Amino acid sequence: MTAGQANPLVAVIATGGTIASERTDSGASIPSLTGESLLALLPDMPVDLRPIELMAKDSASLTLADMQEISDKVGELLGDAAISGIVILHGTDAMEETALLVHLQHGLIKPVVFTGAQFTADHPTADGPGNLAAAVAAAVDPANAGRGVLVCFGGRLLPAWGLYKHSSDVADAFRQSRPLENPPSPRLAAALDNVRIDVVAIYPGCDSVHVDASFRADAHGIVLAALGSGNANPRLVEAVRRCADVGVPVVVSSRVPDGLLVSSYGGGGGGHDLAAAGAIHSSTLRPGQARILLAALVASGASAEAIEHTFADLVSDATP
Repeated sequence: MTAGQANPLVAVIATGGTIASERTDSGASIPSLTGESLLALLPDMPVDLRPIELMAKDSASLTLADMQEISDKVGELLGDAAISGIVILHGTDAMEETALLVHLQHGLIKPVVFTGAQFTADHPTADGPGNLAAAVAAAVDPANAGRGVLVCFGGRLLPAWGLYKHSSDVADAFRQSRPLENPPSPRLAAALDNVRIDVVAIYPGCDSVHVDASFRADAHGIVLAALGSGNANPRLVEAVRRCADVGVPVVVSSRVPDGLLVSSYGGGGGGHDLAAAGAIHSSTLRPGQARILLAALVASGASAEAIEHTFADLVSDATP
């Protein structure tokens, strides 16, 4: 920084989560700290910080409308020329979902970084201040503007695409299902407030009752948290066919956290059979993120071909 040169300005959006939580006398952790109070815990840094108090929620309680509100605020700040970067403080239970939504809706011209904490602010080994300091440093690095939305957590700086929470009790909490950089944002700007996408868990011997219930509840789309590389059984194949016949998209993801998902198995209910019935395979995104992407695509009026292309990581074919 040369003499007389202003510090870069980072906007810090507070949304709640463990990073802003303390334990009450009952032992429950609740978001109670403001963004401004969290910024006061940071060491001296050659950065100016602007706290923005947007909401104070555990991320497990977030709705699609809440996530949309966060994304809208990021969009507003992207248009503020005075701001060099944006940090979002967010709970870890749904961090990968909101981070993906922001990436899907905005082409970035400055770094956007999510962070949070595994341990409350009053925990003896609170990790929030360290994560926040690292996220602020990442948000003033111009090289990160071209990488899409990032998550800075536990010493890692990871792209949002394919991200999932892999541990509930260690500080290094996030991984990617495949080591991919973010694809370019498709800029799916339509709001998700009125979209319903359900996630249905598949298990050995299950029937189609939950898919049928989602269908009757007028879900705009369904994600299957399937087995292996995206497999189910003949009853689910028939349920997928019923959905496809009336234009309700079904995306097949997996409960397996890592690896490329390929619709290769037959046998009456494998991924190949689900695809033949009209399901779309998610190459990389696991169920939580698949739900967000499908919601954004449905809200934007995407065609079946566009949905399939996007779930193939926005490339013509998904290769390892």
